[in-house]
This record gives sequence, C-alpha cells and structure tokens, in this order.
Amino acid sequence: MPRAGYDDVVLVTGFPSLSARRLCEELLRERGAHAGRAGGTLVHAIVRSKFADEAIAALDGMAPEERSRVNLIEGDATSMDLGLSGPEFLGLAREVDRIHHVVQVSYPGVDAKTAAHVNVGSAREILEFAEACESLRCLVFHSTAHVSGDREGRVFEDELEAGQSFRNVGEETQALAEKVVREAMKRLPIAVVRPSIVVGDSTTGEVEHFDGPYLLILLILTSPADFTLPLPGRGEMPLNLVPVDYVVRAAQAIGKSEGAIGKTFHLVDPAPLSVRKVFELVARAAGRPAPPGFIPANLTKALLRTPGLRRFVKSPRALLETLGTDVTYDHANADETLSGLSIRCPPFESYVERLVHFAQERLRQKHARSEAEVHDPLG
Repeated sequence: MPRAGYDDVVLVTGFPSLSARRLCEELLRERGAHAGRAGGTLVHAIVRSKFADEAIAALDGMAPEERSRVNLIEGDATSMDLGLSGPEFLGLAREVDRIHHVVQVSYPGVDAKTAAHVNVGSAREILEFAEACESLRCLVFHSTAHVSGDREGRVFEDELEAGQSFRNVGEETQALAEKVVREAMKRLPIAVVRPSIVVGDSTTGEVEHFDGPYLLILLILTSPADFTLPLPGRGEMPLNLVPVDYVVRAAQAIGKSEGAIGKTFHLVDPAPLSVRKVFELVARAAGRPAPPGFIPANLTKALLRTPGLRRFVKSPRALLETLGTDVTYDHANADETLSGLSIRCPPFESYVERLVHFAQERLRQKHARSEAEVHDPLG
C-alpha cells in the first residue's frame, strides 16, 4: 500500500528524459486532501548514475513542494532487480502501487544489441518488479504506435502481430517488448500506451532530440532564405504528430483508470495533417517560402545530405521511411477513457510556431558556440 501520508506512490523509469520529466510534473500536480499530511503523489524515479547530475538539475527546476515528493533512486531499469540491492528492491515493491515504464530507445541508428538490451531487457525487468509489488494497481507500459512497422491502412489498438516488417531495430525491439508485456496482462494489471511520433512540448516547444519530424524544421531553417525547399514525395501521406505534454497527461489518466487494465491505447492526433500541410505550416512559422512541389525519393536522399544537418540528427533516412507509410491508427480505447477528462491532442497548427522557435534558438546557440571555439585564442 502507499507510504503513509500519500495517496499514491508511483515508480517512474527513464528519468530525467523529457518524457519522464514531464510525466513526473503531471503526477505531482495531484495534491492530497489529508489535513496536516503531505497527501498527493510520491514519485520514485529510477536514475542511471551517469545522469545523476542532470536529474538533480531537473529537480532544482521544480517548485519546493513538488520537489519534496520526488525520490531519486540510483539504479538501472535494464539491470537485474532494476540495479537495486535486495532490500531496496523489496522495500520499493512494498509501497509502489503504480508504475510508469518510460525507458526505451528508438533513435535512428541504434544498434540491434543496444535496442534489444534496453527495450526488451527493461520490459522483462519491470515485469519482475511488478510481480513483486504487494498492491500494484497498474503498470503503464510506454510503447509506440510504430510497433505496426511498415503496415499500411488502419491499425487497431488490440493488434500487434500482423505480419508486418520493421523499418529499423528500434521498432522491432519495441514490438518484441510489447509482446512480452501483453502476455503478462493475464496475470498483472497492465495498460499499454502507444503514442505516434512524439514532438516537443506544445507550450514551450522544448524537445529532447532533433530527429524525425524535426528534420523538416531543420531543412527549412538551414536552407538559404531565398531558397524554396521542394517537398519530399507528393506529400499526401498523413503525418501523425503528438506533443509530449499531451502524451503524459493521457498516460497519467490511463494509469488512474480502472477500466484501462488489459487494454492498449493509441495516443494519436485524431485528425493528422498531411506531410505537405505540415511542411507548409513549418515554412510559414519560419518565415520561409512554402514548398512548391515534390521531388522523387532518390533526389530527396541527396537533399537530406545537406551539410550541417548531421550535426543535429542521427539518421536523416529515417524521415523518408516515416513519410512513405500510409497508415492511420484507430483510437477508440483512448477516446472512451479520455473523452470525459478534457484531455485532447492539440492540433499541430496551434503549437508549430513554438516548435520552430525552439529549434531556431537551439541553432543560434550552436552557431554561437562554434564561432566562440573558432575565435577563442585560448582554445
């Protein structure tokens, strides 16, 4: 049962990644009503030792009351017993009643061994911890809609294995991890959330990695001001984007819903824009000309080798793979659970300017650092 004085005790893996940080902030917004007691939610965050300083800095940015309800625990979600000692593991299992397993690796270019170790290995470890919990109410497993691989057409939330191939080892190992977790649904209270392409925060524009759709922004921002960037492909495919703040709000609500147990939820934009429309909105926000037409895939690959882009993104080719898949995601389960909670995915056009502004600032900072390194006589 929860530690005395708190309504909920939640274990979060993956801290201090952007998704885990935003999730913690969402969890901590809940305040208890116990007179003279802390109340609300206590968060235990598993942090790898190499990220300890970053995790402490993230806590320093929180309000004192919220910071007091976060307990950083040095461990590793991919290691046996989460990298904890026996007493630590058992003590944690006695009081945790909800788990958000956020740890995953999906960046383009990740090697197969690392992807399997992180995605599949951590899934097995968190299930072992869940088995040890004495009063577990829900394990929310953060997966991805891209476990559908190269499938086209409509993908339903209860589908996983449908003969698809995978575009990279990140997708493949995330699908394997979800398979392991879904099998455990028979004996554990589990809900799986599958966001589509997660972009930055819709209120601040903050993003963790400049990959995926951010290549669209970088292509436009790094092109000459008078250069009209052609559109890769015909631009007719839907590009399903969701901001990280929507994903964590939805995941937190799903983890609190008794009706969510045993179900899978697509966290997606119910009305995704086409690639062309996304390009146009990004260009407008950046003050650049809109794309006039399309170019064949082979020329697009050459364009994606634009000098300087690889300083910001790991694999431009991954964008082409995303833009070339004509897929839509059913979201009936998510609608049923979230409809009465005023949790909706905001339209891309409502926050695109914030994403572009954040990218512009990051580019300016990198440019300033590069100039300082060149001109610093002591460098």
